Amino acid sequence: MKKNAIKLSLLILLLTAFLKPASAQTKAEVFDKKTPITWLGMDFSQMKFIGSEEAYRREVINAEFVGKYIPLWENFFLKEPKKYNPAKAVHRDTVHFAMNVTEKVNNALTKNFFDTDPGHFKTLTEKDIDALIKNYDFLGNKGIGMLLIVEGMDKGRAQGGAWVTFVDMDKKTVLYTVFRTGNSRGFGFRNYWAHPWPVILDDFGADFDLFKKY
Repeated sequence: MKKNAIKLSLLILLLTAFLKPASAQTKAEVFDKKTPITWLGMDFSQMKFIGSEEAYRREVINAEFVGKYIPLWENFFLKEPKKYNPAKAVHRDTVHFAMNVTEKVNNALTKNFFDTDPGHFKTLTEKDIDALIKNYDFLGNKGIGMLLIVEGMDKGRAQGGAWVTFVDMDKKTVLYTVFRTGNSRGFGFRNYWAHPWPVILDDFGADFDLFKKY
C-alpha cells in the first residue's frame, strides 16, 4: 500500500508539471529590453474619420480605405524600417513581425468610417481596449505582442490618434496601453495620413523610461 501511495504521488507530480499553464507575461517585461516583442501592425477596426464625408470623399471612400490605404500604410513598416520602427520605440535591437494578425482584422472591415462629431476623436477607454483584445485571434503567436489600435483621423486637427498597446497573446490580456497622437502632413492622402504612425512610435520611445514607472 505504501509503495502504491508513493507511485500515486509521483504520478500526480508529473501530471502537475505537464499540465502547468504557461506563465503569464507582465507589464514589467514590456519595459524589460531583454524580453522579445512581436509587432502585430495596426488595427483600424475602431477608426473614425472625423469631419464631413465630403471633406474626404475626393480622396477616399470606405472600400478604398480598407482595400488600398490600410495595406499601403502597413507596408511602410517593411519598406521603410528606419522610419517606421517599432523596435526603436520599445528600445529593442529588433522585434518579430506578425502583421497578419491585424491584417485579418482589417480585411474583414465593412463599416462606415465617417463621423461628423469632433468629440468622437477619442472615446475609447482602457476597458474598451481590454474587451477588444479578448476577442482577438493571435494566429498561434505567443509572448508579448505590440500593436497600434487606431481610433481617430481628424483632418481639422491634422492629427491621427492611436492606442499603443502591448498584450499577452497567450492569455489575450492587455499588459499596457496608452493613447498617443501624431501630426498629419505630406502631399496626397496616403502620405498625409501615413505621417502620424511613426510620430506616435517615436514619441512613445522618447517616453519609454517614463511609461515604465506608471
